[in-house]
Amino acid sequence: MKSSARNQFAGTVSHISHGVVTDEIQIRTEQNVELVATITHGSAIALGLRAGSSVIAMIKAPSVILVTDTEGVRFSARNQLTGTITQVRTGSVNSEVTLESRGLQVVAVVTNDSAENLGLAVGKTTTALFKASQVILAVRD
Repeated sequence: MKSSARNQFAGTVSHISHGVVTDEIQIRTEQNVELVATITHGSAIALGLRAGSSVIAMIKAPSVILVTDTEGVRFSARNQLTGTITQVRTGSVNSEVTLESRGLQVVAVVTNDSAENLGLAVGKTTTALFKASQVILAVRD
């Protein structure tokens, strides 16, 4: 499967909370990291999702928010991965930041101003946040 989403994590559905409109899908990645996705109930049915289903969770890099100081702060984003920055590529407007968290490589795209204000640099501890609603799920036929 090819996709433009920079973040693609293979895993297994560990639990589904069914709703009338949306379902909350809990996924355990191959690296044993728990992620949460919310998708429409119709999409969950169309994908044939159930506990034990193999899925690929995809998150576009611009949907990832980076935070450098999380002490004493709680976030509403369900997915929070703290790790170490391994690469920063600076463009004319935006920077692509890669961090390693619990065996996952997470890529975010932020403005150069944000990268500078946060002091994003290789080796810095950073938390990647993304909402469950920003996770796209795919299954192999």
